[in-house]
Amino acid sequence: FKSSITGLKANTKYFVRAYAINSAGTSYGNEVSFTTTAAVAFTFNTVIGANKRIWMDRNLGASRVATSSTDAESFGDLYQWGRGADGHQLRNSATSTTLSSADVPGNVGFIVAPDPPYDWRSPQNDNLWQGVNGVNNPCPTGYRIPIEAEWEAERLSWSFNTSVGAFASPLKLPMAGYRNFYTGVIQPATLGHYISSTVSLQQVSGAYSRRLFFYFNASTAHMNDSHRASGLSVRCIKD
Repeated sequence: FKSSITGLKANTKYFVRAYAINSAGTSYGNEVSFTTTAAVAFTFNTVIGANKRIWMDRNLGASRVATSSTDAESFGDLYQWGRGADGHQLRNSATSTTLSSADVPGNVGFIVAPDPPYDWRSPQNDNLWQGVNGVNNPCPTGYRIPIEAEWEAERLSWSFNTSVGAFASPLKLPMAGYRNFYTGVIQPATLGHYISSTVSLQQVSGAYSRRLFFYFNASTAHMNDSHRASGLSVRCIKD
């Protein structure tokens, strides 16, 4: 059989194992590994946002551009701040209660963190998503996680400072929900949570990250602090 894999990072080692299931049970093949030498292309186009900045036209992991604020096929994946595309971002990924002491966790689960500072990594590392060369930058080659100021420029350009304005903008941002840092449960699609690479050092319990937030029928959209273990939407910007 033939299988295709998209969205892999360059210069990264991956492990694959095939399995088959029939009435006799499950049979597993041998585990094989491969190391990418070039990033596998994501399927996306680009759009021009505020200040003539170039963005991906869809959320990372989404199969298409949003056709409405609640278009499930446009929601995409949900990333914990600073983590790469290691599988944790998939909406059906398993949860783990084991915090990671490394930048690349030893498992692909969504790591729940119910205790301060509510981060999947212990100790915290502020330098995982800084620029295109960030250790765990999950974006395609030449793209990166936006900083807070870039999200603010987009928000201020909207016709309405609401979920309506978010979808009406060139980025067509849907309300993709988020994944709870405490339980790992995905919250309903009445919320938009878009992550930035900017960190917040104002919390007494530890460093948080900054996000763009909007809510169905709410009067305003705004930037606020987010727990780093929360799973949020990613929209990449060209460097």
